[in-house]
Amino acid sequence: MARLVSLGDEALIALDTIAGRAAGVFAPNLRIGVTGLSRAGKTVFITALVHNLIHGGRLPLFDLAHSKRLSKAYLEPQPDDGVPRFAYESHVRDLVENRIWPDSTRAISELRLTVEYEPSDGWNRFLARNRLHIDIVDYPGEWLLDLPLLAKSYTEFSAEAMELASAGSRADLSKDFFALADGIDPNSSADETIAQDLAEAYKHYMLACRDDGLALSTLPPGRFLMPGDLDGSPALTFAPMPNLVENPAKGSMQAMMERRFESYKALVVKPFFRNHVARLDRQIVLIDPMQAMNAGEEAVRDLERALGDILSCFRPGGSNFLTGLWQRTIDRILVAATKADHLHHEDHARMETIVRRLVQRSIEKAGLRGARVESLALAAVRATREASVKEGNDRLPVIVGTPLSGETIGGDSFDGETETAIFPGDLPDNPDSIFEEPPTPDAANRFVRFRPPRLERAADGTTLSLPHIRLDKALQFLIGDRVS
Repeated sequence: MARLVSLGDEALIALDTIAGRAAGVFAPNLRIGVTGLSRAGKTVFITALVHNLIHGGRLPLFDLAHSKRLSKAYLEPQPDDGVPRFAYESHVRDLVENRIWPDSTRAISELRLTVEYEPSDGWNRFLARNRLHIDIVDYPGEWLLDLPLLAKSYTEFSAEAMELASAGSRADLSKDFFALADGIDPNSSADETIAQDLAEAYKHYMLACRDDGLALSTLPPGRFLMPGDLDGSPALTFAPMPNLVENPAKGSMQAMMERRFESYKALVVKPFFRNHVARLDRQIVLIDPMQAMNAGEEAVRDLERALGDILSCFRPGGSNFLTGLWQRTIDRILVAATKADHLHHEDHARMETIVRRLVQRSIEKAGLRGARVESLALAAVRATREASVKEGNDRLPVIVGTPLSGETIGGDSFDGETETAIFPGDLPDNPDSIFEEPPTPDAANRFVRFRPPRLERAADGTTLSLPHIRLDKALQFLIGDRVS
């Protein structure tokens, strides 16, 4: 990704890194990026991570907690005044008091969590290094998918977008867009109304691709789906076009689209990379492979392609004292499949094998040399528990939870208060089969949405921390070495 930004941008990134390293000599900090595609569970992951650290959650696989060296964890004002604060408190209320899932990530946000601990290493105790500031940066994966656009011209973007829109199930979804685009002469005079109509038609096509039944993932430009405060701006009022000419006339539709595409890169994509992505030390990418598998082979291949695009956006590299003074690289990347609580624990190993299969080619494509990449199946908030039911002479493993109001299973609709037991089916032993086989009849049961759990209370009446599956293992990988 370094080749996609100018020398001036590189100089600004280096100066920011030098300043950050100087400030962190006596109070070290670690910047962790949390991303993933829509509805992968980024908001829930951050909320549960912070809640468990602050409230002494059960984290046996996180060495700092297991060894009882964690003194306390607490929130502090974040260092970046120009970035919205992650709304931790309201998300906790949603999960704990209202038992509803918080709204998903729509823009970038940040939160500073400070951890005080007893070092295990005598040298660190001598230096009084017993505090770590963890800056958690939450941003949509759709924005990350825009970064490869920095290396592309409008003509290249259009050719790739039109080819993708005409393939597979996308072809039917893009009919209205093509009907409008095919009738536009690229050399005709620029018309703002036509440009708005074309951009809107392309946006509707992208939104249709993201429908649960299709679960398609490769959808740049990402700000079309999550525009934030740029909604309606000229920088977001463009779209790919067919039949482009080599030298478009000045003031033509094609010339206007090319200019706005370049503005999008300059005003939206490049600042996002320079101000946020280039400043990260560690990264977790959350994915929902079960949703893709339920949608079929096309969605699985699309998820693999999107994951490769996402991983190729990071600056990988190992820790080096000298270069680390002026250059930040990401030395650890965790790719985690969410909603492990929708599976019986006997299937968790199969899910992790599937994630490793998805990541394998993505790593090859991204060329992540120097970074340690791991995969994991987790549930940041566990909404179900496991049980078994007798069927004839056999006992079937099931998961038990409270489906959200309006969820249906086999024609039965739930009221949001009634528990039910569900047999989630089995994942395939061979991970390659997810690229070939249609979903099994039981797969739909994995996509019932459950309410967050009702939290247990301790003997003194205090509410316990949010239950999870392998959140502690994720913590150990992301920050364990920095609090040793």
